[in-house]
Amino acid sequence: MSNPVDFNLYLITDRHQVPDGHTLFSVIEAALRGGVKAIQLREKDLSTDELLPLAQELRTLTLKHGARLLINDHVDVALAVKADGVHLGGHSRPTEAVRRQVGTEMLIGVSTHSQDETLTAFEQGADFVTFGPVYTTPSKAAYGAPQGLIALAEACRNSPLPVFALGGITSERAAEARAAGAYGVAVISAIIGSAAPESAAKSFST
Repeated sequence: MSNPVDFNLYLITDRHQVPDGHTLFSVIEAALRGGVKAIQLREKDLSTDELLPLAQELRTLTLKHGARLLINDHVDVALAVKADGVHLGGHSRPTEAVRRQVGTEMLIGVSTHSQDETLTAFEQGADFVTFGPVYTTPSKAAYGAPQGLIALAEACRNSPLPVFALGGITSERAAEARAAGAYGVAVISAIIGSAAPESAAKSFST
């Protein structure tokens, strides 16, 4: 493993879910105060030129709070802002190609939806995977029916990598996911969409 996965709560951004009265940055800073130690910048509808200034601001925020920053798909942006890693989805470049590009210093996370995909991610040099959707969630509706806790448990039991449960995760469901064997949980709406993101983040550690 190129870099330790030293977090178990993985916050994924979606500025479209930010509630009124907040900005993406105010929500993320509150979440960092609440104990989040890893952020994935995942604004998929933005171009590289639009994403870069956001990544630079988040790099400053995460360094201030001693947290990890990973950039979704845009390896060039991750390298430009000296992020801690990249996260790759189903339509991203192959993990092994990205590993050759970023070397051993960057974390690579990979989205998976089956045990076979998890094994492939490991063989190609990933450091951790997300697995889901575990529960029903609008943001993952395109991936079909939720996998459920039994599938999560099987994926975790057979995975050589840390597995983060993803999809419909709340603080209550996080305990179920961890009991099923998940190393951690990946969260979007439960924190990004909360009117009290600092408290929402804290609820995942209690």
